Amino acid sequence: MTKLQARQVTPDIWMLEFTVGQAYAVRLPDGWAMVDTGLGGPGQAEAALDALAALPGPGELREIVLTHYHLDHRGNAAALAEATGARVLAGAGDAAVIRGEAEEPPPVLEEWEVPVFGSVQAVIADAGTPPPAPCRVDRELADGDALDWGQDVRIVGVPGHTAGSIALHLTGSRALFTGDTIARHLEVMLGPFNIDRPQAVASFRRQAALDVDVACFGHGAPLVGGAGKTLREAAERLGG
Repeated sequence: MTKLQARQVTPDIWMLEFTVGQAYAVRLPDGWAMVDTGLGGPGQAEAALDALAALPGPGELREIVLTHYHLDHRGNAAALAEATGARVLAGAGDAAVIRGEAEEPPPVLEEWEVPVFGSVQAVIADAGTPPPAPCRVDRELADGDALDWGQDVRIVGVPGHTAGSIALHLTGSRALFTGDTIARHLEVMLGPFNIDRPQAVASFRRQAALDVDVACFGHGAPLVGGAGKTLREAAERLGG
């Protein structure tokens, strides 16, 4: 049976690790929210629910927020929503793809990204990962929207990786969920495989300007403590 590793990031945030990428569970006053849902596949949604049930506090999944439409972020969304009745939220620019109403635009790859992209696709294929099932989107999110998770959560529009990519800024706990606009591999970097690199760079810089202490990425270990300073330093190194 599939079992997911849950790693505690802060007192209220846990990271669930999948074959490719990761998702996050955030404790709410009456249950849990998930930021992204990981790579889909047989038993993956059930494993995510088992991991949530093993965490301290109420086990019910209340909300799912998808930072963007890529397979390794929305793979389990439909199954989790069906199993739990959780509301699904996503950026307005990505909602049609998530619902299965539009095709996913391909990324515009830099030369160095071509072999990396091929390797990632091979890993996904070797895992036998099916195409993601269409998933309802109960609320389309825009820049500046707010969520109430027992603390103020602000939606930050960060297009460039995809048209509707969003980040979540938990202002009370000074935590940021970046999706794939920012990644961490040896060092903090611009996430690869973007549809519009200049736009993604601008979105990186916008997140770096926020007042955060913790940064949770779609790929790479979270930064806990001093994340804002690290993001700003990375933004200064970033080319146009």
